[in-house]
Amino acid sequence: MAYETDALFREDSYLSTAEGKVLAITDTGGIILDQTNFYATSGGQPGDIGFFERADGSRIEITATVTGENKNEIVHVPGEGQAVPTVGETLVLHIDWPRRYKLMRMHTACHLLSVACPFPITGAAVGEDESRVDFDLPDPTYTKEFVTEKIMELVKANDPVSINWISDEEFLANPDIVKSKNVRPPVGLGRIRLVAIGENGAVDSQPCGGTHVSETQEVGEIHIGKIEKKGKENRRFRIRFGALPDA
Repeated sequence: MAYETDALFREDSYLSTAEGKVLAITDTGGIILDQTNFYATSGGQPGDIGFFERADGSRIEITATVTGENKNEIVHVPGEGQAVPTVGETLVLHIDWPRRYKLMRMHTACHLLSVACPFPITGAAVGEDESRVDFDLPDPTYTKEFVTEKIMELVKANDPVSINWISDEEFLANPDIVKSKNVRPPVGLGRIRLVAIGENGAVDSQPCGGTHVSETQEVGEIHIGKIEKKGKENRRFRIRFGALPDA
């Protein structure tokens, strides 16, 4: 039986704590809740870790968060030897906030990179200290220095980052909002989540289920650490926190 978890992070990425009621325990010990602020691994972004607090003050350490039998079922994976809560029990959910916030900053930085490099995306992965975005990019003039400068201009502009929802019909009428060359967001659920940068998405707007900051300046200092050629027209950009080191 598949369950549906209300993914609170889809509307509020800054929700570091929340309450959730246990709906089920999987055969492998995973915990399914009625609602959660823990992001489940998907779209290139790692799932959250943290802990659940029980009524007696004891903790259940959570070492991974993944999707279950369907995309709407979120499974929290406890660490080895952790206590198993009972179905119906209410828990206080604490994500590892410093880690989540770094991932939020990085994920928004990856979207800014896709603005600085307006080419089809062939792959991406968000990390705490380094992320990567692969582009179908034949133009060698997009250097580390050039792209870093463009990204930092977008960061310093301090544009708002917001969440919007569109219907399947609106999405199908505007297929160009998808930047990924090989992946399309699921259609058939009734609506699609967009992450918009700038007023009314003036800077960027694309389908995304991940967590983001609310203003671009929160990304902070960021730079392209490396550009790797992965094929005739495929280039991998590695994006890192901090200023671009001197050559």
